[in-house]
Amino acid sequence: MSARRRRHRSPPSLRAQRGMALIIAILIVALGTMVAAVVASENAMTARKGTAVYAFDQSVLVAQGAEAIAAYGLRQIVQGSPKALYLGQGWDKPLGPIEVMPGMMLEATLEDLQGRFNLNNLVNTDGTPDPVMVNAFNALLAHLGLEQKWTGYIVDWIDMDGIPSTPEGAEDSVYMGQTVPYRTPNRYITSTSELLALPGFGYDRYQVLAPFVAALPHGSKINVCTAHGVILDSFISADHTEFSNGNNEDQLTKNRQNAGGCFPTLTAYQAAFSDPKTWLGTGTQTTTAGQTVAAGSLGTQNGVNTATQGTPGVGTKFVQTSNYFRLTSTVSIGSTEFNVYSLLYQDSQAQMVRPIQRSFTPD
Repeated sequence: MSARRRRHRSPPSLRAQRGMALIIAILIVALGTMVAAVVASENAMTARKGTAVYAFDQSVLVAQGAEAIAAYGLRQIVQGSPKALYLGQGWDKPLGPIEVMPGMMLEATLEDLQGRFNLNNLVNTDGTPDPVMVNAFNALLAHLGLEQKWTGYIVDWIDMDGIPSTPEGAEDSVYMGQTVPYRTPNRYITSTSELLALPGFGYDRYQVLAPFVAALPHGSKINVCTAHGVILDSFISADHTEFSNGNNEDQLTKNRQNAGGCFPTLTAYQAAFSDPKTWLGTGTQTTTAGQTVAAGSLGTQNGVNTATQGTPGVGTKFVQTSNYFRLTSTVSIGSTEFNVYSLLYQDSQAQMVRPIQRSFTPD
């Protein structure tokens, strides 16, 4: 019996070969599984990339549609009120959310960028600092609790020479000493995010200043009808808080709503620079809409305009109309959200509105 069993038992070499074959088979199956998983993952990723690209293209097209809507609305407003563009005319009212097509939503808001301080106006076209704008920007920094030295940094960032404009300025010698050395561009700013390149400026300061500044072509003026209260105060005095009310602009917003037109008017605001007792400290103001509202006490702090009173050309920095707007379009496709920021330019004479820049970050 034992001999019979021994005859049917496989030799050791054959059993070893069978074991190796089993291991090889397992390895082949495992390798095939890995290859299949990689192929499936690549196919899924390709599909997702294709979907994302398609959704991105869709969002840009929808944003272009929002640009067309904004352009139409602005043209209608300018035709109806060519002498003043102010809050409450309808262009500042948010659009949406509206369903463009099933599963696709659009929200859009329009902002007048000439209600901000244009950083490029700090330096004239000949490379020299503009004293009116420099004084006002110093006052703006003071209102926001920031150091005034940054004015000199920005002026040197823009101007064409290599000599610091002030003792606290900064030219190539400062920037070349950074961990990653670089040089000043010596040209006008194209994005307010360039402020982050100033040594030591930092993101915290940028968050404080960014809502009040813009990077527009040199020479664009501030619209008194839409300007932030802190901007209006800064051109009067570093201590003046009539409009900003301690960086709380609720009162200015209420005054503009009650006025039904431009508030303050250009004439009344300009008068503050020639006569510190002007700006209707008592009495009323007639708005561009022909309505009469109670006035505040623009012009001075304790009867003294310490920043700009008597400075030639202050009043010429303001207008009641605007040419530059930023359209923020938020497009939601399923669970994906896209933001498109469009810089719109309105030609005052031709009354045409066209996009001159698009980006996917606000600044």
